[in-house]
Amino acid sequence: MKKVIVVGAGVIGASIAFELQSRGCSVLLLDRDAPGMGASYGNMASIAVTEFMPISRPTTWLKLPGWLLDAQGPIRLRPGYLPKLTPWLYRFLLAGLPGKVRQLEQAGSVLCNRVYEDLLPFVQKVGAESMLSKKGCISLYAGDAEYAADKEHIDLIRVFGFDCPDLDRAELDQLEPGLSKEITRGVLFPQNRFLSDPHHYVQRIVECLTATGGQVQQGEVLSLHLQGGKVAGVQTASGILEADDVVLCCGAFTGRLSRTAGEPIPLETERGYHTQIMQPGIALEHSLIWPAKAFMVTPTAGGIRVGGTVELAGLDAAPDYRRAKVLVGRAQSALPGLQAKQTSEWMGHRPALPDTIPLISPSARHQGLFYATGHGHLGLTYSATTARLMADLITGQKPPIDMTPYRINRFQD
Repeated sequence: MKKVIVVGAGVIGASIAFELQSRGCSVLLLDRDAPGMGASYGNMASIAVTEFMPISRPTTWLKLPGWLLDAQGPIRLRPGYLPKLTPWLYRFLLAGLPGKVRQLEQAGSVLCNRVYEDLLPFVQKVGAESMLSKKGCISLYAGDAEYAADKEHIDLIRVFGFDCPDLDRAELDQLEPGLSKEITRGVLFPQNRFLSDPHHYVQRIVECLTATGGQVQQGEVLSLHLQGGKVAGVQTASGILEADDVVLCCGAFTGRLSRTAGEPIPLETERGYHTQIMQPGIALEHSLIWPAKAFMVTPTAGGIRVGGTVELAGLDAAPDYRRAKVLVGRAQSALPGLQAKQTSEWMGHRPALPDTIPLISPSARHQGLFYATGHGHLGLTYSATTARLMADLITGQKPPIDMTPYRINRFQD
């Protein structure tokens, strides 16, 4: 029986571990924290199948200087972090060249188009069907100018076959009657469903993993244990844990371990913030996004969660919860009845590659080493698909898609 260590117990790692255990492997899920306590704890609970486009593109470049100069803008770069970030930013700009953008859109859409083909059977296997909403997401616009500014994005979603009907004000009132009168039109993304609680979802997967014989352990991995060009396990603070294969899927922290294997990857953290409101004073049926104000609202985890924006400041800087407070104010402008009572604030690390496409790949240097990281804002969205693809690679089955766009050495092209 093949013994596999999966390093990282977020939704990606837990899903991979359960899928491998289901296929007859002996799996150890290993993390320095309890399962689901990283980015999977505080994400916006969205199955965002329409968001496959690379972030870098010419329209983004034009907006970027203004965003970076605005302390409350959708992207915030802490000035002291710029020297370290510069190589990543250079790759980010290259990813936005017109010819490259088309390739990346295709690679992202391939994953997004098969999300429910993988996710629906997966949630059934772990008994989590009731956690997946039947409702989608509504994008909000305060007038025609805001809609026009987002039209490239909407049109591209439609080109790749996703349903997203326009909504007038009367239709918005029927779907979500509590919206501000400032909102005059919207777009419905019915396939962008959400989970009732993303942290509980990870816990459910882990329960199913252990019920089928998988193991879960807390411990910090310091490096990989390599022997003769092959991975033989991991080195932890308490000693070596041996394995036939190792999967690195510890989110934004994966880059630190990949460097110990001589395989650096251009992985950064997009620090995201949320405020969880447990007494919001309103009820929502759908998740909401307002592109012009860069925030999202989701009914999840027993209340309403408000999140969004990106902060570029590395893995070690202290949180700046002013960003979370700004987002709540913006949410209240869209939802005048929203009350911020019994709240908690959170910051987490999204693993970001400069081309926005995740890494789902065997190592290019060491037999038995695999990577699943860089999912950015789509970790929950891609989780079941990544588990399916990674399990195929590890067990020697042919994946249902061409894996070339997701390989680790693509940044050497």
